[in-house]
Amino acid sequence: MLTDSQILLRLVLSVLLGGLIGLERQMHRRNAGLRTHIMVSLGSCLIMLTSLYVFDIYKNVASLDPSRIAAGVITGIGFLGAGTIIRDRDGIKGLTTAASLWVVSGIGLAVGCGFYKAGLFTALLALVALLLLRKFEAKILGKDDKTSKGGN
Repeated sequence: MLTDSQILLRLVLSVLLGGLIGLERQMHRRNAGLRTHIMVSLGSCLIMLTSLYVFDIYKNVASLDPSRIAAGVITGIGFLGAGTIIRDRDGIKGLTTAASLWVVSGIGLAVGCGFYKAGLFTALLALVALLLLRKFEAKILGKDDKTSKGGN
Protein backbone atom coordinates (compact mmCIF):
# COMPACT_ATOMS: atom_id res chain seq x y z
CA MET A 1 0.00 0.00 0.00
CA LEU A 2 1.29 3.45 -0.88
CA THR A 3 1.98 5.97 1.86
CA ASP A 4 0.27 9.35 1.89
CA SER A 5 3.56 11.05 0.99
CA GLN A 6 4.04 8.75 -2.03
CA ILE A 7 0.51 9.54 -3.21
CA LEU A 8 1.05 13.28 -2.76
CA LEU A 9 4.40 13.15 -4.59
CA ARG A 10 2.84 11.38 -7.55
CA LEU A 11 -0.07 13.81 -7.78
CA VAL A 12 2.16 16.89 -7.51
CA LEU A 13 4.67 15.55 -10.04
CA SER A 14 1.88 14.82 -12.53
CA VAL A 15 0.68 18.44 -12.14
CA LEU A 16 4.19 19.80 -12.71
CA LEU A 17 4.96 17.64 -15.75
CA GLY A 18 1.57 18.08 -17.40
CA GLY A 19 1.73 21.78 -16.58
CA LEU A 20 5.04 22.22 -18.40
CA ILE A 21 3.52 20.94 -21.61
CA GLY A 22 0.32 22.90 -21.02
CA LEU A 23 2.35 26.06 -20.50
CA GLU A 24 3.93 25.64 -23.94
CA ARG A 25 0.46 25.24 -25.47
CA GLN A 26 -0.78 28.29 -23.52
CA MET A 27 2.14 30.41 -24.74
CA HIS A 28 1.07 29.61 -28.30
CA ARG A 29 -2.52 30.57 -27.50
CA ARG A 30 -4.07 27.14 -27.85
CA ASN A 31 -7.52 26.40 -26.46
CA ALA A 32 -6.24 23.47 -24.42
CA GLY A 33 -3.51 25.17 -22.41
CA LEU A 34 -2.03 25.08 -18.95
CA ARG A 35 -5.10 24.23 -16.90
CA THR A 36 -6.45 21.65 -19.35
CA HIS A 37 -3.16 19.79 -19.53
CA ILE A 38 -2.78 19.87 -15.75
CA MET A 39 -6.29 18.49 -15.28
CA VAL A 40 -5.71 15.67 -17.79
CA SER A 41 -2.40 14.67 -16.22
CA LEU A 42 -3.70 14.96 -12.67
CA GLY A 43 -6.86 13.01 -13.45
CA SER A 44 -4.87 10.29 -15.19
CA CYS A 45 -2.56 10.05 -12.20
CA LEU A 46 -5.48 9.74 -9.81
CA ILE A 47 -7.07 7.05 -11.96
CA MET A 48 -3.81 5.10 -12.03
CA LEU A 49 -3.45 5.44 -8.25
CA THR A 50 -7.03 4.25 -7.85
CA SER A 51 -6.31 1.25 -10.11
CA LEU A 52 -3.30 0.33 -8.00
CA TYR A 53 -5.30 0.81 -4.79
CA VAL A 54 -8.17 -1.38 -5.96
CA PHE A 55 -5.71 -4.03 -7.14
CA ASP A 56 -3.93 -3.94 -3.78
CA ILE A 57 -7.04 -4.27 -1.63
CA TYR A 58 -8.58 -7.06 -3.74
CA LYS A 59 -5.44 -8.97 -4.75
CA ASN A 60 -6.23 -11.85 -2.37
CA VAL A 61 -9.96 -11.87 -3.13
CA ALA A 62 -10.23 -11.75 -6.93
CA SER A 63 -8.07 -11.66 -10.03
CA LEU A 64 -7.85 -8.05 -11.17
CA ASP A 65 -5.93 -6.23 -13.88
CA PRO A 66 -4.97 -2.67 -12.86
CA SER A 67 -4.19 -1.76 -16.47
CA ARG A 68 -7.85 -2.03 -17.54
CA ILE A 69 -8.81 1.29 -15.98
CA ALA A 70 -5.73 2.95 -17.50
CA ALA A 71 -6.80 1.69 -20.94
CA GLY A 72 -10.14 3.42 -20.44
CA VAL A 73 -8.32 6.68 -19.72
CA ILE A 74 -6.48 6.53 -23.03
CA THR A 75 -9.76 5.95 -24.88
CA GLY A 76 -11.49 8.81 -23.07
CA ILE A 77 -8.64 11.21 -23.72
CA GLY A 78 -8.85 10.35 -27.41
CA PHE A 79 -12.43 11.60 -27.32
CA LEU A 80 -11.38 14.78 -25.51
CA GLY A 81 -8.56 15.34 -28.00
CA ALA A 82 -10.95 14.96 -30.91
CA GLY A 83 -12.80 18.00 -29.59
CA THR A 84 -9.69 20.14 -30.03
CA ILE A 85 -9.37 19.32 -33.74
CA ILE A 86 -11.01 21.85 -36.04
CA ARG A 87 -11.29 21.77 -39.81
CA ASP A 88 -11.60 25.08 -41.61
CA ARG A 89 -10.83 26.49 -45.05
CA ASP A 90 -7.11 26.75 -44.20
CA GLY A 91 -6.83 23.08 -43.23
CA ILE A 92 -6.93 21.17 -39.99
CA LYS A 93 -5.93 22.74 -36.69
CA GLY A 94 -5.53 21.30 -33.23
CA LEU A 95 -3.80 18.01 -34.00
CA THR A 96 -0.73 18.86 -31.94
CA THR A 97 -2.87 19.96 -29.01
CA ALA A 98 -4.87 16.73 -29.23
CA ALA A 99 -1.63 14.75 -29.27
CA SER A 100 -0.20 16.70 -26.33
CA LEU A 101 -3.36 15.97 -24.30
CA TRP A 102 -2.95 12.29 -25.07
CA VAL A 103 0.73 12.41 -24.05
CA VAL A 104 0.02 14.16 -20.73
CA SER A 105 -2.57 11.50 -19.92
CA GLY A 106 0.19 8.94 -20.39
CA ILE A 107 2.50 11.02 -18.20
CA GLY A 108 -0.16 11.09 -15.51
CA LEU A 109 -0.63 7.32 -15.72
CA ALA A 110 3.13 6.73 -15.59
CA VAL A 111 3.61 8.99 -12.58
CA GLY A 112 0.53 7.49 -10.93
CA CYS A 113 2.03 4.00 -10.99
CA GLY A 114 5.44 5.26 -9.86
CA PHE A 115 7.19 5.14 -13.24
CA TYR A 116 8.78 8.53 -12.52
CA LYS A 117 11.71 8.43 -14.92
CA ALA A 118 9.51 7.55 -17.89
CA GLY A 119 7.06 10.32 -16.99
CA LEU A 120 9.84 12.87 -16.60
CA PHE A 121 11.67 11.85 -19.79
CA THR A 122 8.41 11.84 -21.74
CA ALA A 123 7.58 15.35 -20.54
CA LEU A 124 11.04 16.57 -21.53
CA LEU A 125 10.88 14.92 -24.94
CA ALA A 126 7.40 16.33 -25.55
CA LEU A 127 8.63 19.81 -24.70
CA VAL A 128 11.57 19.40 -27.07
CA ALA A 129 9.19 18.31 -29.81
CA LEU A 130 6.80 21.18 -29.15
CA LEU A 131 9.37 23.94 -28.74
CA LEU A 132 12.31 23.02 -30.93
CA LEU A 133 10.57 21.31 -33.82
CA ARG A 134 8.39 24.38 -34.35
CA LYS A 135 11.56 26.35 -35.13
CA PHE A 136 12.87 23.51 -37.30
CA GLU A 137 9.65 23.49 -39.32
CA ALA A 138 9.81 27.26 -39.80
CA LYS A 139 13.46 27.37 -40.89
CA ILE A 140 14.17 24.10 -42.63
CA LEU A 141 10.79 23.19 -44.07
CA GLY A 142 9.97 26.77 -45.04
CA LYS A 143 6.68 27.07 -43.19
CA ASP A 144 5.70 30.68 -42.69
CA ASP A 145 4.88 32.17 -39.29
CA LYS A 146 1.14 31.76 -39.76
CA THR A 147 1.49 28.06 -40.48
CA SER A 148 4.06 27.36 -37.79
CA LYS A 149 2.27 29.37 -35.10
CA GLY A 150 -1.37 28.85 -35.92
CA GLY A 151 -1.53 25.41 -37.46
CA ASN A 152 -1.19 23.17 -34.46
